[in-house]
Amino acid sequence: MADPIRVLIADDMSKKAVEILSGAGFAVDFKIGMKPEELAAVIGEYHGVGIRSASKITSATLANPGKLKIIGRAGVGVDNIDVKAATEKGVLVINTPQGNAAAAAELAIGLMFALARKIPQAAQSMRQGIWEKKKFMGAEIAGKTLGVVGLGNIGHQAAERGVGLKMNVIGFDPFPPKSLPAGVKAVSFDELVAQADFVTLHVPLVPETKGLFGAATFAKMKKGSYVINCARGGVVDEAAVLEALKSGQLAGAALDVFTKEPPDPSPLFEHENLIAIPHLGASTREAQEKVAIELAEVFVGFLKDGIVRNAVK
Repeated sequence: MADPIRVLIADDMSKKAVEILSGAGFAVDFKIGMKPEELAAVIGEYHGVGIRSASKITSATLANPGKLKIIGRAGVGVDNIDVKAATEKGVLVINTPQGNAAAAAELAIGLMFALARKIPQAAQSMRQGIWEKKKFMGAEIAGKTLGVVGLGNIGHQAAERGVGLKMNVIGFDPFPPKSLPAGVKAVSFDELVAQADFVTLHVPLVPETKGLFGAATFAKMKKGSYVINCARGGVVDEAAVLEALKSGQLAGAALDVFTKEPPDPSPLFEHENLIAIPHLGASTREAQEKVAIELAEVFVGFLKDGIVRNAVK
């Protein structure tokens, strides 16, 4: 009798993944919180490894890949996986780009409303027993220009929602998609940052996007505009955000992701026009279940039938 296909789930995710993998006849180990050296010591015993953002798979982790054929990220970003090293070892890397798209897009739109109407600041004031109705004058969304940087799955959905809110929606992507949502106009990067009242970022962290929104970009934006980053830390220069908020070049910024997570204490987090939240883009019950199901289904298709889906290059 042939040995079973073995899969390791190394980060916390919905048990739906285990149910699907076990139902396909795979032997599944659910071990979270492994140290890098522990993961490196056992990774070669498995045909597949599923992770989220907590585990990092480096070239050192893959020094002895053994049976390993596939690494799956339950989520979109794969910056915690050395894709080049995995490819050189003949290991497929996949992600789950569909599962958390709605959750991340909705969060970006929610943060846009929170910035425009100063909702967190007003709520905090009320918690302190202060009634400051005149202090929290906001701005309306309808009729404003929303600039969407990155028109993949998440950016596409954010753009659609902006259209539904009666905004003027413009988008930029270095690799333009075959089609745009109805009502969305493609523009250059410089046109987007010059025209947008609100800019929402939905790009991966790659050399071309690292520090993309820094002092030079903020200087090109409308004075009193807003920036929202639910993509990846490092795309936005956090020190430059603070300076842009201090000068009034930015009326507000909302950051869900940071260069270092958790971030170190910083004066940025004390600025009254900053909204900072702890990487909640995919933190809905629905998204957690969807990415786990998508990962498990891709694993089953690949390890049983050789079907490749969601490959990352």
